[in-house]
Amino acid sequence: MAVRARHPDHAEHGTAPHLALGAWGERVAERRYRRDGYRVLARNWRCPSGEIDLILERGGLVVFSEVKTRSSTAFGWPAEAVDRRRQARLRAAAATWIRSTGAQPGEVRFDVVSVLPGRVERLEGAF
Repeated sequence: MAVRARHPDHAEHGTAPHLALGAWGERVAERRYRRDGYRVLARNWRCPSGEIDLILERGGLVVFSEVKTRSSTAFGWPAEAVDRRRQARLRAAAATWIRSTGAQPGEVRFDVVSVLPGRVERLEGAF
């Protein structure tokens, strides 16, 4: 699903521009999920296996979402950065989150959200 997103005009105070861009993209993705009825369980959840940008829930479905933000497509579409190695790390981190929280999701899904100035695209069940 593609929607328009406005690009941040400047980096957040004291934050490197690429980090500010990433944080902006995560906020955009979170707003989209909330609008679609998802509840945020965790943001930027970290463990030894890696980090999960957003963990969300809706009706027994738990979604582990990787958000990729770019200022342009000059180096490819943002979702292309989620390769097999990154997918394996996300799966391992998700398993750790489930074990550590005692969650018993009815279903689990892995999404990748691409955020560009003026565009947001969520690939549900990306892997």
